[in-house]
Amino acid sequence: MLERLENNSSIQIVGHRGYKSSYPENTLLAFQKSLEMGVDVLEFDLRFSKDKVIMVIHDETLDRTTNGSGKVSDYTMAELQQLDAGGWFGKPFEGLKIPTFEELCQLLASYPDTLLNVEIKPSSHAKEIANLAIGMLEKYGYLSRSIFTCFDAEIITYIYDTYSLKTQGFPEELMSNFVTGKDGTYSKMWSIGISLKLLTPALVKEFQEMGLLVGCWSTDNEQQVYYALGCGVTLLTCNDPQAAMHVRQQMGGIR
Repeated sequence: MLERLENNSSIQIVGHRGYKSSYPENTLLAFQKSLEMGVDVLEFDLRFSKDKVIMVIHDETLDRTTNGSGKVSDYTMAELQQLDAGGWFGKPFEGLKIPTFEELCQLLASYPDTLLNVEIKPSSHAKEIANLAIGMLEKYGYLSRSIFTCFDAEIITYIYDTYSLKTQGFPEELMSNFVTGKDGTYSKMWSIGISLKLLTPALVKEFQEMGLLVGCWSTDNEQQVYYALGCGVTLLTCNDPQAAMHVRQQMGGIR
């Protein structure tokens, strides 16, 4: 299924942590709204709880996106799900929870055509999280539509070498444990994500000549979308997918 990103020249839209601009990120509500909009790819972040349940949350700590504090890994799954993961965003969202990865997998069953960008957050348990996440995705039949992302090059390499799965990394200066050379980190990547701040036509061309699918983040207004398209990028990661969807509609593109 992922080959459609390579073979389709139309705009492909990634919902970043769900529909991040309008709903509390990495909650089931944000994912549901993003999926209902018709994003092509859903991006989300995985971390361990204290009892090694895979949770969907971006930060290492709870302080920014919940009413809790401290490290995610210091709390059990049950304790984490007692926290409010929506009230920080606005009163109407009070009571939303940090989802488990399995809860997200269950939601995704109704959207069989949506691709998955599975980001493993760097940690001492990242390989273990990758193993369990891959096992769960296989159980649900989702591996063929999954790409695995990490800012730690060691994890990218591990997933590629161990499972022969598609991975996404980033330019060398943004990654830890990066290995240069012909058989280095870039050779383990299927796709590369470039920040809009770093994006240039020359950089896109350089990575495309390496055989990499090039995406960028975050294109949240039409000016940013058109700039990315002008640079040669068609895989757009969006906090707010509406602008990219409007541009795609104007261009006559279809999903």
